[in-house]
Amino acid sequence: MATSPRYPWIVLAVVLFGLFSVGFTITILSVSIPSIAAEFDSNESTVTWVVTGPLLAFAVAGPAMGKLGDLYGHRRVYCWSMAWVGAFAALTALSWNAGSLIGFRTLGAATGAAVGPASIAMINRMFPRERRVQAMGYWAMVGAGGPVIGVVAGGPIVEAFGWRWIFIVQVPLTCLALLLALILLPETAPRERVAFDWRGALVLAVGATSLLFAINRGPLWGWSDPFILAGLVLAPVAVASFIWLEARVPSPLLPLPYLRRRNFSFAIITQFFTNFAYMGGLLITPIFLYRVFDFSATKVGGLMVARPLAFTIAGPLAGYLALRVGERTAAVAGSMCVVASMLALSTLAPGTSELVIITALALSGIGLGCSAPSLAASMVNSVDEHDIGVAGAFQQLMTQLGVVIGIQVMLTVSVMRTDAVGEVAAYGEAYLVGGAMAAIGVVTAWFVRSSNRSVPAPAVGDPTSAVETALV
Repeated sequence: MATSPRYPWIVLAVVLFGLFSVGFTITILSVSIPSIAAEFDSNESTVTWVVTGPLLAFAVAGPAMGKLGDLYGHRRVYCWSMAWVGAFAALTALSWNAGSLIGFRTLGAATGAAVGPASIAMINRMFPRERRVQAMGYWAMVGAGGPVIGVVAGGPIVEAFGWRWIFIVQVPLTCLALLLALILLPETAPRERVAFDWRGALVLAVGATSLLFAINRGPLWGWSDPFILAGLVLAPVAVASFIWLEARVPSPLLPLPYLRRRNFSFAIITQFFTNFAYMGGLLITPIFLYRVFDFSATKVGGLMVARPLAFTIAGPLAGYLALRVGERTAAVAGSMCVVASMLALSTLAPGTSELVIITALALSGIGLGCSAPSLAASMVNSVDEHDIGVAGAFQQLMTQLGVVIGIQVMLTVSVMRTDAVGEVAAYGEAYLVGGAMAAIGVVTAWFVRSSNRSVPAPAVGDPTSAVETALV
């Protein structure tokens, strides 16, 4: 089968199925926080960590998991990750209190953090460099669309069956994904005599955790709280220490010269800013429509479907379009669509046509669907083949930083400004903050270089020739 021209697409389908089975539960419990708090006799502030904890773990564990795949084989790490995700899903369904639920969800996300980088690495090893943007269109659709579908579908599923059934269903899904991976995925050879940079991984994890924790808890505990101040101080110190360490170890977690490659650094920076707006807007919009417009949960869910649906259509199409117009053009256009979405959402008020709401939401899906494949492919093509896993993991880290910070900042603006300007205007200001961040993403996307589209004819007997034939 490995010699079949369809094999790269089979690998793509298998890893995307696994990626979805892991990713759709990351945010799915966000709509169930009040009912979970009541069930476990806890408070909503504590149960919020059932969403925040996995987001933090997913971001922090990613770089280490990506490097492990580069060193020991991506198929091996991918399968190990899927096995643990299934185990923690089963334990999550059996949770007996808020602490056990948060712990199992966080551990499940930490182990599941390997799936994203490993899937990126395996996909990009199967496709020629000049065709990777097509494959990454599908990857972006599933990678970003899974958590969004979780938010949209979570309410009806929980209302009909209860939140535990989400994870009961996840167990056979991950088992099937693991079985398909064991049968169909190719192994990458481990690198010999290369040590894992545990010090770099630990220092980076401390820095990312400190920053995300401080931003998440700051609005609740107060920015002058000693723990919040300690987190804000520790984060830059840890980043500086990470850079110092990486320049002095023989096998760094992240080779620092990559940071000087514009298609690496500007691609992941752009993803930070676009995801800030995209996911920040995703989380505050259902609250806005429910509280201010007095829409039912079912109606809100129906309107919110416009975003993942637009993403589902735009992602794969943008991957093919980028072959014609170049990654930079696609990334800039996509970022501009996210800006337009935030501006449109900032004008919403009771009485606004539902068509306007749907259009504004769809613009976000189109925007991220256009930009994400090109940015991911540009980043991957800028690094050496044996570092694709860790490069994908750093992309995942920056994306998650954007997600968590965007959610918290936009939510805080909408809450803190309500007394001063009113609820409608407060949400409008939150969307404008998201639009400003996405506008920075437009600027940084402009510095990404498009790939050279001139493809030499493959040599006779070259194993990539079959793949090229299938893709042309």
